[in-house]
Amino acid sequence: MNTTFTESTVEQAALVWLKSRGWQVKHGPEIAPDGLFAERRDFGQVVLEQRLRDALARLNPTLPAEALEDAFRKLTRPDLPAAPTSAQAGGADLLQRNRALHRLLVDGVTVEYRTADGGIRGAPVRVLDFDDPDNNDWLAVNQFAVVENRHSRRPDGVLFINGLPLAVIELKNAADADATIWTAWQQLQTYQAEIPSLFAPNAVLVVSDGLEARVGPLGAGREWFKPWRTITGADFHPPPSPSPRPPLPLGEGLGGEGQRDCKPELEIALLGLFEKRRFLDLVRDFIVFEDDGSGRLVKKLAGYHQFHAVRVAVEETLRAVALRREADMWRETAGGYRAARQPGGQAGDRRIGVVWHTQGSGKSLTMAFYAGRIIREPAMENPTIVVLTDRNDLDDQLFGTFSRCRELLRQPPVQAESRAHLRQLLSVAAGGVVFTTIHKFFPEEKGDLPAPNGARQAGRHPVLSDRRNIVVIADEAHRSQYDFIDGVARRRLQRANNAPVEPGWNDAGTVQTARAGPSRSTDPNQLVWRRAATRRPK
Repeated sequence: MNTTFTESTVEQAALVWLKSRGWQVKHGPEIAPDGLFAERRDFGQVVLEQRLRDALARLNPTLPAEALEDAFRKLTRPDLPAAPTSAQAGGADLLQRNRALHRLLVDGVTVEYRTADGGIRGAPVRVLDFDDPDNNDWLAVNQFAVVENRHSRRPDGVLFINGLPLAVIELKNAADADATIWTAWQQLQTYQAEIPSLFAPNAVLVVSDGLEARVGPLGAGREWFKPWRTITGADFHPPPSPSPRPPLPLGEGLGGEGQRDCKPELEIALLGLFEKRRFLDLVRDFIVFEDDGSGRLVKKLAGYHQFHAVRVAVEETLRAVALRREADMWRETAGGYRAARQPGGQAGDRRIGVVWHTQGSGKSLTMAFYAGRIIREPAMENPTIVVLTDRNDLDDQLFGTFSRCRELLRQPPVQAESRAHLRQLLSVAAGGVVFTTIHKFFPEEKGDLPAPNGARQAGRHPVLSDRRNIVVIADEAHRSQYDFIDGVARRRLQRANNAPVEPGWNDAGTVQTARAGPSRSTDPNQLVWRRAATRRPK
């Protein structure tokens, strides 16, 4: 029996795992220009054009052919700088092209066409079906040869959705001491410099030696390529080791399923991240291009802990505001490292929960991903997000992160400059991302509301809003804000009777939801998503 472990072995295993997730699988030579089932005119063509045309027609049945052709041209020949011809010039230009194409994938391609009566009408053309994953065309291709700028390269795996190459996988042989995941990463850097057209629509890069695997965004250094350690969000798979630890009891230490086996990290990444629904969610809600206005662009991708924390937080938000519908609920099973022992509060209790993070795990970005996702949620009807901190420096820091992620938020955030300004910002009918410190919720020294005799009453404060779709994100909530939120801030943002919060903690997870106490309020008006960062209360 031949037990030789080669790069081809890893490649075939990857295709099997992807096929188990519903991807079609084809071999690169089959669809090459000279292949038996050719789908490309030449080796410079990186988009599978017929699949893209078919998808545009399928997803936009009411639009005329001229509109679909216009969208096709914009996707395949975007109005951006030409593909760079040198490695030095390539990085910035490629990221700009990638950013523009990402917006087209998420928001659709805006086109104009002539109607039957001679008028001009504009419309968005959908590129991906985010609501029905199976309405897209999913294709995994190995050994996909590309020729560009006199360079000929052959990535090990390219994943197409509707004909667009959205993921590239580079593999090495774990049995070869000189071939590691970082030689695979270096190979991707060479590809980006020499065949940049393949990466213009790219969402995710994967490197692996069959055992270890890392996932990262275009243009990122190796320190930003991270393992993906969960498949469903209810399981957790630690790094492989020569002497695996025995399985732990259900729900202890490692989460809902414990360490039942020692799967290769590549299998976990492919089964977890490239499941159709999860991958579409990642593309739409968990990729951000940070732009500080200086011209330097940085692409960032959510880690597995951020991805699943936000998904659970959104589900709990809809539950807390009594908008959770069965058709909208995530299909993942409950439990695991998320919140195995905390099933959540009561519908409409206005308490979303607590998200725990360790230092350096991307807390600010998790908040931005959550804000962007909940803003997009139709059931929330264009909510207002209030980000609450207890120090000016934290307010500035978080505001900076959100400002650089304004495309994700679909609006620029605003800092409240004073109590009066905060009241003005919260008086809007809908929308807005507002940053404030807790001190701006305190009343003026002489009070704000008149007493029956006309005098000013110290310590009183007007109601700021009676809307139900205001979401409060409290940073460093463990330190100084629990009592404040349950008292001052909650009374400012609601007019119904206050309901006490009984936070719930567990000792076996990264992400938790709060256990809400009995609610005495019949008219919930605001939500609180608390977030604690550095330590747990005793």
